Amino acid sequence: MTFSKKLLAGVLLGVLPFVAPQMASAARLENPVAVFAGIDKITGRITTFDVYVNETVQYGALQVTPKVCYSRDDTEAQKIDGFVEVDEITLDRKIRRIFTGWMFADSPGLNAVEHPIYDVWLTGCKAESDVPAPAPSN
Repeated sequence: MTFSKKLLAGVLLGVLPFVAPQMASAARLENPVAVFAGIDKITGRITTFDVYVNETVQYGALQVTPKVCYSRDDTEAQKIDGFVEVDEITLDRKIRRIFTGWMFADSPGLNAVEHPIYDVWLTGCKAESDVPAPAPSN
């Protein structure tokens, strides 16, 4: 091994103990509530609404169901993302899946749901909501 490779290896080994603890703290935190914003393009009204994970909320003709909502702890830069399913209730009362995938709060245009009348996007995650939690199923 050449001197420069030994020096590089020594530097890396000396730095790893300081880097590893920081990497461990970057874990995603699961949250029970996803926060969405939606716009009704006819009225121009923007609405913010909370949805519990694995519950469905209707927004206009859309049904929004978050499957998971992740954030980071307060020591990390917030990167909020969630896996979401969105269904449309058609005029003939059929339910049609129009979106399944990840939404990213810091890039709302990337994976927002765009519908002819309603757009929906993830804005945040939180541990609790003013909206009452759904009753446990028996």
